[in-house]
Amino acid sequence: MRRLGEFPFVVAVRDALPWSFIGLAGAFAVILGIELRTGFATAQPLGLRLASALLPAFGVMAAALVVVLPVRLAAAAGYRVVPLLFGSVGGFVLSLPRPFAGEPIGYLRAFGPSGLFIAILACAVTAAWIAALRRVVPARSADYLGALLAVATFAGLAAMHVSLPALIAAALHPIARLGDTYLALMVIVAIETVLWTAGVHGPAMLAAVITPVYLTMQMQNTHAYTQHAALPYIVVVSLFLFVFPGGAGATLPLAALLAISKIPRLRRVGRATILPALFNFNEPLLFAAPVVFNPHLVLPFVGAPLVLATVTYAAVALGFVARAAFYVPSSVPTFVSTYLATQDLRALALVAFNIAIATAIWYPFVRAYERHIGPGDGAAGDA
Repeated sequence: MRRLGEFPFVVAVRDALPWSFIGLAGAFAVILGIELRTGFATAQPLGLRLASALLPAFGVMAAALVVVLPVRLAAAAGYRVVPLLFGSVGGFVLSLPRPFAGEPIGYLRAFGPSGLFIAILACAVTAAWIAALRRVVPARSADYLGALLAVATFAGLAAMHVSLPALIAAALHPIARLGDTYLALMVIVAIETVLWTAGVHGPAMLAAVITPVYLTMQMQNTHAYTQHAALPYIVVVSLFLFVFPGGAGATLPLAALLAISKIPRLRRVGRATILPALFNFNEPLLFAAPVVFNPHLVLPFVGAPLVLATVTYAAVALGFVARAAFYVPSSVPTFVSTYLATQDLRALALVAFNIAIATAIWYPFVRAYERHIGPGDGAAGDA
């Protein structure tokens, strides 16, 4: 996993996704403003307008990613920026759904689920051509020739009327069916947390695969709720709000336990990161404790969310808590977000129960980690 995390393309994707999120945030704000204005005229619920604004924002994010990713990959792998950028953007444009006519937000909404896939694929194909040609021709010639061949590859697919978005949608269709299962939930939670322990941003790496699918399912729940119909899906984007209190790894209890630690260094870390953890922002905690590459904290980091996923799925499937009807951003504090997502007061009890379970799981490992560090390290930290 450590070697995978250092692979140039993985490094480039990991570095490019946060920058492309800026495009997502900007587009979401603009589209949400439009949705709010039209929503008041049609009396649409706020949750529906939020979900309606996010999916087309993924199309804008894909356009940003196809520019940022080649730049990052060129720096990581030693390629020339201009040909890599030309091949990636050219392949991306040739892969856009046809026709281009129609209402822009509607077009972005249709393209959003597959946009990130296509942006990553366009850059990967260009880089693969360049890497292959560099073995037989000088690097400068290989870079430009590889970019041309990449564009020719996507042009050939377009000429044969092969639609990558349609192929990807077809490939995602069975995943969407499998997505509303306990097994799928466990696999997603396990992959996200295991990647984090290896230093790879699990949610960001899986965003292109997971978020569009589960957001589409979330929107179907929202539509059913507005029609006073039974919600079709259990596993949707907002269900993960119950699984990850404090962020990936369910680290809100970790921040709280460190805040009262007997080790001064850990106590400072906990007190500095508990406020961000309340808003499910735990990157400072993961690298300050640290959790990443820390064998003492790997088991609870992976195990706690798996247990919470099991408890949450069972509670929702058995009808103890309502299914999540609305999309709510993960940056909203857990107790607030889970209620807003379900419109069910019982969600608060489930979150409290989950946090108690996670605390019980984290506690012995934190205490063992404190014993491993020892008071000497704490004293040094104070000095």
